Amino acid sequence: MMPASRFSSAVRSPWRTIVGSGCGPWVTESDMAWTLTGCQGHWSVFGQRMVSAPQDAADMNTSLTPDVISNGRKWGTLVIACLAVLLLALDLTVLFLAIPKLTEDLAPSSTQLLWISDIYGFALAGFLIIMGNIGDRIGRKRLLLIGVVAFGVSSALTAFAWSPETLIAARGLLGVAGATIMPSTLSIIRNVFTDPKQRTTAVGIWGAMAAGGFSLGPVVGGVLLNNFWWGSVFLINLPVMVVVFVAALIVLPESRNPRPGRLDLFSALLSFVGVVSVTYAIKEGARQGLGHTEVIVTGAGGLVLLVVFVVRQLQLTHPLLDVRLFRLPAFSASVGTVVVLMFASTTLMFGIAQYLQFVVGWSPLKSGLAGMPGGAAGMVGGVLASLLVQWWGRARVVAVGLILVGAGFAVFADAMSTTVNYPYLLVGMVVQGLGLGFALAITSDTMLATVPRERAGAGSAISETAQELGGAFGIAILGSVLTTIYQNKLVLPAGVPAEAAGPIRESLGGAVSTAGQLGDVGPAVASAAKQAFVGGFQTTSLVGAGLITVMALVALIALRKVPKEIPDLEPAPA
Repeated sequence: MMPASRFSSAVRSPWRTIVGSGCGPWVTESDMAWTLTGCQGHWSVFGQRMVSAPQDAADMNTSLTPDVISNGRKWGTLVIACLAVLLLALDLTVLFLAIPKLTEDLAPSSTQLLWISDIYGFALAGFLIIMGNIGDRIGRKRLLLIGVVAFGVSSALTAFAWSPETLIAARGLLGVAGATIMPSTLSIIRNVFTDPKQRTTAVGIWGAMAAGGFSLGPVVGGVLLNNFWWGSVFLINLPVMVVVFVAALIVLPESRNPRPGRLDLFSALLSFVGVVSVTYAIKEGARQGLGHTEVIVTGAGGLVLLVVFVVRQLQLTHPLLDVRLFRLPAFSASVGTVVVLMFASTTLMFGIAQYLQFVVGWSPLKSGLAGMPGGAAGMVGGVLASLLVQWWGRARVVAVGLILVGAGFAVFADAMSTTVNYPYLLVGMVVQGLGLGFALAITSDTMLATVPRERAGAGSAISETAQELGGAFGIAILGSVLTTIYQNKLVLPAGVPAEAAGPIRESLGGAVSTAGQLGDVGPAVASAAKQAFVGGFQTTSLVGAGLITVMALVALIALRKVPKEIPDLEPAPA
């Protein structure tokens, strides 16, 4: 805590105002390298050290008083948050394993199947920023409890869906519930852990649990689907959510912004429609091609709405999203790092799963088990990151993490062949996972620490939205690169029926499935498709490695002045 006398002398110094308009005096000291800024009378650290002049004493306190929270309750809060995010990450992966069985049971059309796959992501991405702001207003614990109940009910509806329409609606509700839980867990951590070292450690552990969920998903899903019907992969959510609800009710402290201002409904509408439109265009671009009319119109419309959203935020006293944060190199670099990481990693890890199942021929369960060391390495990286920061600093930890991710991608490119070399591939998974844990833990903590605790929900939502959009962009763009190279390299043998050529050229999964129905020519078709996919994946991995390496240099420069420990300071009352 900064002494009041020191705070007062800082306010009287000759500051030069650089940004104003309703969000407190954003100032920079003219004769020093320290960058200082503030919003609504609160401290916030963006890159180096930051301060704002006090406004109203009532604005300087939240309902949460972290100094009186015992260490046991703090770490209990972290356990609850980790359990919730672990389940959310797991739930994101199990649907894809369940699709073959639920298709047999519900017989959805091709369009319905696409909506079953995508509606969760649309709802999640569209509601993250809105729900983060609602949590700041009504209380983050309250929003988490609401989300946990909604997630449990939606999981039961999903498991017992009796038609494709019911399943689509239930998955949409799951996405909305997930959007209430994700920013709530991270913003609660931000408010409870005010000690910089503890906060960085807690965020690293939280990220590690998310990585663990992504790795466990295929394994848990595979075990359940081998023994039960497809709905079982969603029923597993119910007992976990009961535990989370009861524990959260007892352990979690409440926190909210005491003076959040009016929630601008028009901004909420612009945000939702804009993000969903862009996400839809990205996903459809991956399927139909980026030049398709529907993709262009939807994407352009979404971008226009988001531009209007940004302009409106700059005019509001209490914006839904403080876009001025993006003027700060440390914040922008952290968001950019998350986007690029998810852009490359989502596509390539999805490609690895396809490789193990369709090229190597392993079952989904065996493929999931094979990928678990990478997820475990991500968990280790997330935990170690907070320790390495004390030695190397934030910029170096993030840069090293990105370089490790790029090195892992390079190993993928070299290890890929039609005959698996799993030990070599395992090296790439572990190196990539470790680097991912380093980079995501520190960038997430940096983003959270630069946002006032009163706006922690909105700040958490920015981090989560960056991950969602980065992954969607990666599937669309890098996925299109992989598909294009696959199609260009694919040389079909003589004797393939014309009607079979389309599914074979569309995807590796389609090729393997179709090849099984072509009799004598089938093995040659499968072999050609596998070789083409391997070639495409090698090139895509190298492209991803190049992007990550460039981002490592950007992060090293942009984060170089960010302190190892970003203090969580509040001004003394005037």
